[in-house]
Amino acid sequence: MTEVFSLAAENLVSPMVLSFALGLAAALARSDLSIPEAAAKTLSVYLLFAIGFKGGVSVAEHGIDASLVQSLIAGMMLSAALPVLAFLLLRVLTKLDRLNAAAVAGHYGSISIVTFVAATSVLESQGIIAEGYMVAVAAAMEAPAILSALWLASSGGSKEGGSKGRMDSELWREVLLNSSIVLLIGAFLIGWITGPKGLEDIESFIVAPFKGVLCLFLLDMGLLAGRGMRSGHGAIGIGAIVFGITMPVLGSVAGLSAALLLGLSTGGMLLMMVLSASASYIAVPAAMRVALPEANPSIYLTLSLGVTFPFNLILGIPLYLAMAQATTGG
Repeated sequence: MTEVFSLAAENLVSPMVLSFALGLAAALARSDLSIPEAAAKTLSVYLLFAIGFKGGVSVAEHGIDASLVQSLIAGMMLSAALPVLAFLLLRVLTKLDRLNAAAVAGHYGSISIVTFVAATSVLESQGIIAEGYMVAVAAAMEAPAILSALWLASSGGSKEGGSKGRMDSELWREVLLNSSIVLLIGAFLIGWITGPKGLEDIESFIVAPFKGVLCLFLLDMGLLAGRGMRSGHGAIGIGAIVFGITMPVLGSVAGLSAALLLGLSTGGMLLMMVLSASASYIAVPAAMRVALPEANPSIYLTLSLGVTFPFNLILGIPLYLAMAQATTGG
């Protein structure tokens, strides 16, 4: 436990976390600090391209084998199953109706790519190597969670006044052609095709500026989280906040179990735990707006971005790394 707090303290004073804290404090203080939407989108595009490209290069070096396929299957199974656990926990801890509970649950089966990126940065700072194909697992863990959320919403029928989730062409397009997924997979394929030579060609663009760009992106995430906490005040209660902290820990345990069965390295184990513990605030909210328009965005965005994201960023990642190291002895 001492190691957890030590790494958490180290993480707390890292430029990334402090950038997030600055944005959060500025938003809560109602400062006019903001990052233009176009600039924020550019930062997001850069991060997704960089992490996808580097993951593809790692797979090019590693090669496609059974471990990659098994990890993809495990990730998709976790993505489909975790919303069910989240839904049951929400029904116990909160008074959310079926529709809103299902919408929230879907976020907790999907992934936060920025939490994933932050975890890779921690691994790099600790000198720990992880399987490069974990970025492919991240991309595979988006759609199953959304489908599970729609099943949870529709399985109650018209009871409690909830509408059934929409499974139409618009939704499928939103899920499968979401910009973050297209960019992540596309960059992964480019990195895979070009390999180490491709990385060498653009290393000064992909590697060196990465952490600086991440700081600016997390500043923007802090601003969004702070505004969400202000607008969502009163929409969620203590039970929902408890859920936002408890669910990522339960998800990390599920990810740890899967990683053990797969025989992943310490770094790969951490990334699988982080993917299982994080909550989406990009792909799933976009899908929920289409599929479950009656669900309250202030609830699911406040929980995923205002509660779970900072918990994972500050305390969760160090805790998950300690658990992975204790398990593997690495």
